[in-house]
Formats: sequence, structure tokens, C-alpha cells
Amino acid sequence: MADLAELRATARAIFDAGIAAGDAGRLVGRTLTLEGRRLSAAHWSLDLDGVRRIVVVGAGKAAGAMAARVEAMLGERIAEGLVVVKEARGLALERIRVAEAGHPLPDERGQRAADEVLQVVRRAGPDDLVLALISGGGSALLPSPVEGVSLAEKQAVTRLLLEAGATITELNTVRKHLSALKGGQLARAAFPARMLVLALSDVIGDPLDVIAAGPTEPDPSTFADALRVLDTFGLRWRVPSAARQYLEAGARGQVPETPKPGNPLFAAVTNLVIGNNGLVVEAAREEAMRRGYTPLVLTRSVQGEAREVARVFAAVLREAVSSWQPVAPPACVIAAGETTVTVRGSGKGGRCQEFCLALAPELAALDRVVVLAAGTDGSDGPTDAAGAIVDATTLERARAKGLDARAALTANDSYPFFSTLGDLVVTGGTGTNLMDLYLGVLGAAATRST
Repeated sequence: MADLAELRATARAIFDAGIAAGDAGRLVGRTLTLEGRRLSAAHWSLDLDGVRRIVVVGAGKAAGAMAARVEAMLGERIAEGLVVVKEARGLALERIRVAEAGHPLPDERGQRAADEVLQVVRRAGPDDLVLALISGGGSALLPSPVEGVSLAEKQAVTRLLLEAGATITELNTVRKHLSALKGGQLARAAFPARMLVLALSDVIGDPLDVIAAGPTEPDPSTFADALRVLDTFGLRWRVPSAARQYLEAGARGQVPETPKPGNPLFAAVTNLVIGNNGLVVEAAREEAMRRGYTPLVLTRSVQGEAREVARVFAAVLREAVSSWQPVAPPACVIAAGETTVTVRGSGKGGRCQEFCLALAPELAALDRVVVLAAGTDGSDGPTDAAGAIVDATTLERARAKGLDARAALTANDSYPFFSTLGDLVVTGGTGTNLMDLYLGVLGAAATRST
């Protein structure tokens, strides 16, 4: 057990190193600089002598940390600002208001905040600068339903898509076309003001039109695409009729489309991705090496059903233990990305917890292997945990407490399972959001089978 305790501590330390590398405030400070009166970010630069007002808006799980770094840099140059987060955790700024709203399901707080954000940017003129801070979670945190669709109806659409296992791209394709703000429409509201957007990517490949549903980026998707998503999951006739009718009206050309690539309003917008999960993976790799474990990075693009991905991950671990391929112990197998869960039961959990629950039977014969899977934002589904940790003792300890792993998996009830075992990974809000990290730590005593 001492060996497992050490491996568990190692897995958590490697995960924590990844979180530290994704610190949103640090990433803003690394990208945005102020020298005299010149504000710069990557290839973008602006002399503030020609700027009448600076306003700051934003949304996402990391928006609070980003806003704090911006205010520390720009101070009284900021005329007004509002960022919307899942948890403010006591953060109070002088020039930028921090508001809380619901995630992953939008709520009325988010709707009020979205209305205020639109008011802030609409007050900006051609001599003003709008600085937008965007990170994962921003789509749910800024719900602004189109006319004729209520927040409750839009919530129902989101819930149905989440339960069906829709990807973030599919989810946002629909939400953008039921929103007055997403899909480039925040940029349209801010025009003709200049806009600089700093974004943290929680999406594979960093597509700006998908991060937080692309409020400042041209939207390549259409109303017809949104309807195809609903049809893919058999949801067209299950979503509220007002939402379906609005999407169908848009597909017929009776409702204006979201702004598309080539729209001249985007000439005033500069979008920059300042961080992605590559930072987290590299930090995890370096920490594993520092601790004497050979790192093997499988991919930064994990996606698919959580329980299916778990089986593939387990196969890699078994091969490493039995044949020392593709890596020999002591080792750390690393992957990153974001899985989905098709909800069929009535339990409570998240994608990382479900991944670990599906993995538990696969680890029963691997004595010195520990797996940790957790979200870098500190939140896994509608729970207060980031994820979970499993090893060869998980099923035995569960049986001793009267827990049935198979029944829990069938019911999508991973949270109480791991909570009872004391195997949840709990971090609280991390101030970043760079997808999920999956770690398989193999101890030195893991040997080849004969």
C-alpha cells in the first residue's frame, strides 16, 4: 500500500504541475505588455494616446484570473468592465466587475450578465478599445436567447444535447444560432470599436469559432448545420417548439444569419489564443521526468465516449506492464483532451469520473499502476470534483463498502462511488480551463509477465 500511496501522490503532483502551467493570469501577462503608452500582444500593437476609453468584457471559467491580470496592468486606464465566471471565489476588482452565473446549464444570472455585457460593448465608439477575455465555459455563462426563445427553452436544448453526448462543436453550433451574442455577434455589437480578444482554448485544435461559441469570431456554421446536429441525435422533435421553429425559420432565410467570414466588421477585431492544453501536457511531461518517470505522451486530442477511451488507455497500460512497450516502467503515460458521456442513467458524475469508473476493472490485475483523470478547470460535469483516481485496489475497496462498480457505471453514478471511497480529485476553481488531463503512473516494480 505504501507503493500505491507514493504513486498516487506522484500522479497528483504531476497533475498539479500541469495546472500551474496553465495559470490564466500568467498567460495574460506573458502575452499582453504595456510599455509606456503602447499596448502590445503578439503581432498586435496600439498606441493608447489615440484611445478614448478601454472597456473590458469577458466570460469563462478562467475569465476572473485573466481580468485580475489585465486590471493590474492597465489600472485606471480601464473605463468600465464586466466578466462572468462560474465561481468568483472572493475575487473583487476595482475597475472590472466580476459576476457569477450558471455552468454547464445557463441560468438567469447569466442572462442578466449577457445583457449587461452587450450594453457595455454597445457604448464603445470608434476611438475606444474593447478588450475581451474568453475561456472555456463562456458559452454557458453568457446566455442571450434570441427573441421568441426563453432561457428555459434554451436550457432544455442544452440539456438534451449534453445528455445525448454531443461534442462541444456540435453543442455550440446549435447554441450560436439560438443566441444574440455568440457566433461573432459580440463583435458585431462592439463595432466600430477596435477589439482585442485574448482566448484560452479548451477545444481540440484551438478553433476560435468554437471556444466559448466564438462570440468574436466569424461563424462558419449555419442554421442548416444546427438542424443537422439535432437530427443526428434525434432531437429535432424533442427540443422546445420555439427553438425548433426559430432554427427552421433561419434555415429558410427568414432570420438573419450569424456574421460570416469576410464580413468587414471583423477588420476591427484581433483574436489571439494565448494558451492551450499543450502547455499542460508539456508541464506534466517535465514533472514526470523530474520525478524519475519516463513520460509517454499519447495525444493531446482525446475525444470520444469516456468509457470507450478508458478501454484504450487501459490497453496501453497493460502492454507497458507486460512487454515494456511502448514505454518501460517506471513511466507516466499522458493524454489530454475531452471525452463525452452519453447519459442513460439518473446518477451524478462527470466525464473524468466516468472514465476512471470504466477503467477500474481493467486495473484490477495491475498491481503498481495508478490512473488519475481530471479537468484542468477543477470541475468535472455538474460536480464539485475535478475528477478521480483509481488503482488495483479500487474494486476491492468498493466491494468492502457495498458499492457495485458495474451498477454505478450503468447509472452514470460515478460521483458518489468515488466520494465514498475518498478517491475524488478535488482542487476547487483553478483559474484556468485547458481541457482534461489523463495520467497513468507505472511504478518501477511493475514487471514483464512471463
